[in-house]
Amino acid sequence: MENIASKSRYVFLLTLVATLGGLLFGYDTAVISGAVGSLQSFFIDSLSTDPERAIMVIREYRLTVIAVILIISMAISGIFLKLFGQNRGLIASVVLLILAMLILFLNFRGAADLNEETASSIKGFTISSALVGCILGGILGGFISRVFGRKNGLITAAILFTMSAIGSSIPEKMNIFGVENIISFIIYRIIGGIGVGLASMLSPMYIAEIAPPAIRGKLVSWNQFAIIFGMLIVYFVNYTIALQGNENWLISSGWRWMFASETIPAILFLILLLFVPETPRYLVMQNKEKQALNLLKKLGDPGKADHVLADIRESLRIKDAPWLSYGGLLIIIGILLSVFQQFVGINVVLYYAPEIFRNMGSQTDVSLLQTIIVGAVNLTFTVLAIFTVDKFGRKPLQIIGALGMAISMFALGFSFYLKSVGIGSLVFMLTYTASFAMSWGPVTWVLLSEIFPNRIRGAMSIAVAAQWIANLIISWTFPMMNDSSWLTEIFNQGFAYWIYGVMGILAAIFVWALVPETKGKSLEEMEKLWS
Repeated sequence: MENIASKSRYVFLLTLVATLGGLLFGYDTAVISGAVGSLQSFFIDSLSTDPERAIMVIREYRLTVIAVILIISMAISGIFLKLFGQNRGLIASVVLLILAMLILFLNFRGAADLNEETASSIKGFTISSALVGCILGGILGGFISRVFGRKNGLITAAILFTMSAIGSSIPEKMNIFGVENIISFIIYRIIGGIGVGLASMLSPMYIAEIAPPAIRGKLVSWNQFAIIFGMLIVYFVNYTIALQGNENWLISSGWRWMFASETIPAILFLILLLFVPETPRYLVMQNKEKQALNLLKKLGDPGKADHVLADIRESLRIKDAPWLSYGGLLIIIGILLSVFQQFVGINVVLYYAPEIFRNMGSQTDVSLLQTIIVGAVNLTFTVLAIFTVDKFGRKPLQIIGALGMAISMFALGFSFYLKSVGIGSLVFMLTYTASFAMSWGPVTWVLLSEIFPNRIRGAMSIAVAAQWIANLIISWTFPMMNDSSWLTEIFNQGFAYWIYGVMGILAAIFVWALVPETKGKSLEEMEKLWS
């Protein structure tokens, strides 16, 4: 019994270190929520009194977006080539590039004037800029995990987190790029986003590959717990920092301390990663079977270690199998799980919660306090999901959660539309958050870590990249919808929430119709299911 308890502690400690990647994922993406108003005042509103600098910022912003779109298009083209082969992949890449150029032309064909639409676009891109890096990190995650390993990939993420925290807090002093300070800030946020993208794929992958099947769902769910815990921590940090001065201090200096605070967990993560092993599956991929066997004996039943090793060896017999080896449905399910997780609007709530509460009439400090309440509800119901995901299964939680989010978003939208914003609106937001936290938050990551067979494990990067692209679309477009004078006049800021409600309905239908139940199945059994 003592030996079993010791092994369980060892697995839990490894999981704990890996979940720090999730904590930094949550910390890095949510830290922006407390600084939205300050960043707008510091970087964007000040442009109205300096027309020449406004023109320079708009031009550099457009060039940055063009560069970002081209880089993302090239990265996605690499996925197309891997997915469809050289000929069809090249055709798909050309179509994607033409579409990207058309979108850029339609959006940037006007003069560099600082109007409402341009200001909202710059604000949305600045707030969501980390997501650009997340897309790149998600796409690169498969390559890095395969070539450099799960552990080294996480170490790289920790270094990027540290660089981003320092650079985004003092973008003027760290401006080695020769650009406007807001663009320097955006670049450092993108660097941090690459770390988030890597961690979003590699942390659950690492946990899934060291965890016994019976508790794998619970352990992978701890990664989502860490993400939400990281968000809750940064909500407290932001609130505490906001109390240290008045509104003017927050605009000039307070937001800098919010970003700089990330250096503490980032450096801790980097140090702890030096003491964890690689996963057994990656060791087998590197022909280090003796090390893999010894690790399997430390992680589970020594008597079954040889059998588990044989299963891993067989599943990796073809190391570089085509990503469509198991058909296109698997890839489609992975992509749609990721897209719907974002299209239901969760990161609008998490990134823009203080702004939403200000629209309800709250002051800055009160809105940040209400954001803490949202984070606490998110954390509480994530814990509920952790203890039910291996009991009730993945599909029931996903379907119930999607319907709960849809109802809540429709109700929140109507509260704005009918101008009856108040305590009811806060309840709808908390109900929405609870529904997401007990379902699509943790369970989506569990499913993504389980459905991809070992020999095409890198294909998970497609799903992760799709998730961040969807996140960028939602986060970038929300200010455009929410701050639009035309939409506000018609819908009183309720329009966006109705869109997210529709997505919740579609997400429930998708899971019911297409997603397989993975509860209790080993990774090798999932491979047989797809075969």
